[in-house]
Amino acid sequence: MSSGLFDYSHFPQISGELFRTVQRRDLFEDDKRFVDAEPRVDPDLLFERYLTERSRREFDLASFVEDHFRLPEPVAAAPDLAASRSMEDHVSSLWGALTRTFEDADSVGSTIIGLPNPHVVPGGRFREMYYWDSYFTAEGLAAAGRTDLVDGMVGNVASLVDRFGFVPLGNRAYYDSRSQVPLFYRMLRVLEREEGFDAVAPHVEALRTEHDFWTSGADRVADADDPATHRRVVGVGDGAVLNRYWDDRARPRPESYHEDRRLADRVPVDDRPDLFRDVRAACESGWDFSSRWLTGDDLATIRTTELIPVDLNAVLFGMESALAEWLPRVGREEAGERYADLAADRREAINRYCWDPDAGFYVDYSWVDGERSDRLTLAAVAPLFTGAATDDRAAAVADRLRRDFLRPGGLVTTLEATGEQWDAPSGWAPLHWMAVTGLRRYGHDALADEVAERWVDLARRSFEETGRMAEKYDVRSVGETTDLGEYDPQYGFGWTNGVVTALSAGR
Repeated sequence: MSSGLFDYSHFPQISGELFRTVQRRDLFEDDKRFVDAEPRVDPDLLFERYLTERSRREFDLASFVEDHFRLPEPVAAAPDLAASRSMEDHVSSLWGALTRTFEDADSVGSTIIGLPNPHVVPGGRFREMYYWDSYFTAEGLAAAGRTDLVDGMVGNVASLVDRFGFVPLGNRAYYDSRSQVPLFYRMLRVLEREEGFDAVAPHVEALRTEHDFWTSGADRVADADDPATHRRVVGVGDGAVLNRYWDDRARPRPESYHEDRRLADRVPVDDRPDLFRDVRAACESGWDFSSRWLTGDDLATIRTTELIPVDLNAVLFGMESALAEWLPRVGREEAGERYADLAADRREAINRYCWDPDAGFYVDYSWVDGERSDRLTLAAVAPLFTGAATDDRAAAVADRLRRDFLRPGGLVTTLEATGEQWDAPSGWAPLHWMAVTGLRRYGHDALADEVAERWVDLARRSFEETGRMAEKYDVRSVGETTDLGEYDPQYGFGWTNGVVTALSAGR
């Protein structure tokens, strides 16, 4: 597959002359509002009307768009519930407010991909299901006793694998060429914990299909003498095969068209396809954007596809370990042994390439330069989260977290302040969950408890001041949110609600 799943020409709001004109005219403050719009008429008829009407002297683009599209509004963070007596009551009430149904969504011209069951969305401009968000939300739902929603969300993810062979970043057509941090197996772990293996068994084959997606082409690169790549796999040159983030399209993102075009103006024309792909690959990572992907000081130096991310490979180790455990339980003993071998090989490679002995920390690895990254980030907690770390290295990571990353409001994402939202001073719910869970896994309970307490207290203080739950926070002080990033601060917020609920329950 050299591009995405969908022919964009069928969607006037994400491709073609009307799309480009709307974006160039700055009709909307947020590019995503137009790409999420739904045509009121058949797209072919809409194109014809646009071509006919645009030449008229009285033609007004804004009126045309309003007449021919249903424009979406942000998913409200339930402002009528903000007077709840406590953060816990507020979050509990939000589960229903953030739950959306998409079963009838595959209408002509809509960018929404249908899902069979209700799904808790993040909120704000994020009106649809997002892959890695769903896991962290599911942890909170389980802690709140909403396993019915967890069951349905797992079914939604499995349905995407069954339909497409992988899990798109979100259930939108414009997310068709990239996935996101592959945490489906962790959603299945939640089900296993709450309902037993019988709830997991029907989905084991879908998980195996997802693994095939992430490792497609591994046989092509495994025996290369020098580093070799194929989409998401990297043969390092010594027989080890690891993964990177990728995107099958190398063009501006429809949902952030303006930002990508402005960024592209800063690099030579011949370099723009690689730039677009690296931007998209960073979105697949979930860390959009961060200094960890940059070779310089600004986003124009992004090189996501040149890095072997430690967190992605740690998560894939977790997936392979789960398959090694679950396949024999569905009668596939030989297949289980194969995944056990893959997990062992990946764990060894992670600890060989992504461990920096001088820093005492897990880092990303540049397969292009043959060097470890000197950027220290909270991605280092992923090997602890999935069990890929050794005991001594987990202890070293814990020491550095306390020494360099711990702030009044929890853990800072990186030690760099670049203005990107996945850098200092931002703190994020998913990274706090991974850190706390990973630290506890290796027996560093005191630090885990301290991180959890600071993070929950930060969210609580912020809620008491604003009446809202935020996507991200400024961890330098307790109660502060942050406005870093390419879009305005978002509230709701699915994974924050999930992590705060799970941590408060002692999960």
